[in-house]
Amino acid sequence: MARYDFASDNTAPATPEAMDALIAANNSGFTSGYGTDTVSARAADLVRGLLDADAEVRFVTSGTAANAICLATLCRPFEAVLAHEHAHVATDETGAPGFFGHGLRIAGLPGASGRIDPASLRAPLAAPDQPHWQPPAALSVTNATEYGTVYAAPALKALIDPVKTKGYGVHFDGARLANAAAAGFDLKAIKNLGVDLLVIGGTKAGMTPTEAIVLFDRSLARRFDARLKQGGQLPSKGRFYAAPFIGMLETGAFVRHAAHANAMARRLADAMPFRISHPVEANAVFVEMDEARLAALQAAGWFVYRFLDGSVRFMCSWATTEAAVDELAEALRQVA
Repeated sequence: MARYDFASDNTAPATPEAMDALIAANNSGFTSGYGTDTVSARAADLVRGLLDADAEVRFVTSGTAANAICLATLCRPFEAVLAHEHAHVATDETGAPGFFGHGLRIAGLPGASGRIDPASLRAPLAAPDQPHWQPPAALSVTNATEYGTVYAAPALKALIDPVKTKGYGVHFDGARLANAAAAGFDLKAIKNLGVDLLVIGGTKAGMTPTEAIVLFDRSLARRFDARLKQGGQLPSKGRFYAAPFIGMLETGAFVRHAAHANAMARRLADAMPFRISHPVEANAVFVEMDEARLAALQAAGWFVYRFLDGSVRFMCSWATTEAAVDELAEALRQVA
């Protein structure tokens, strides 16, 4: 039988803390709908506390929709979003930003291991407006990145400052924000970076499907719920998307479980017989592996796949065990 332990952090079950909070929300009886309930309000307060920020918070069902709706909020259809060329919004969302944004473009920028090269911003930010291309209107950054690397706050500020100087918006994809925090990224620094919209990943952190959208720029909250409703992201029983954040944030499990996932990635990296392609800073390990050895590993029952840059990705989660890491390491030694 195939093993999906390391295919993605999405393959893991939900944490006990998230499930307990869901059950508690269910036992709370009747309440108002569409995110106006006390459970959603409590979860939003916890998110504000996590970030130490006075911001609007909404809970939605999908990271793809959260990112796409945020970008559509910051960009008009004839404009573009600057992002790393391998960012999730650029490569793995089936054109959702362009769909929700009615034609907005993702302009890919280079940079090692998923981090945007600051020099690559100069040309698009300096280019004059003209009617034959989609000029930039926003920047999208990701932490932890698609390659499991982590920006420090000053590195993000170096990217964001020139964008804000132009008057453009900033979106922060935090699908693995918990892992970035566990690696040392200061969540309370985000409010001072110039970020307009932040997506906090719940699903990859070990919750049931849920993401939090944080609106640091409160002016964007006007009619934002209508945008969510039109995009199918204003669930009537919104408390069930908010509740897992209560369980994870009240107990500290949000960062604690991410720290475990990061530690399991380091354990795997230490035992890895293949060359590691990117720094192991969060919960991912990328390695160089030819097709024959990848096929042999898959034939042995371990489902992993080749990533955008040709490397093979191994993802750890809150539920990854030391025993599973050691079993995988032995299988890797067998095929190496």
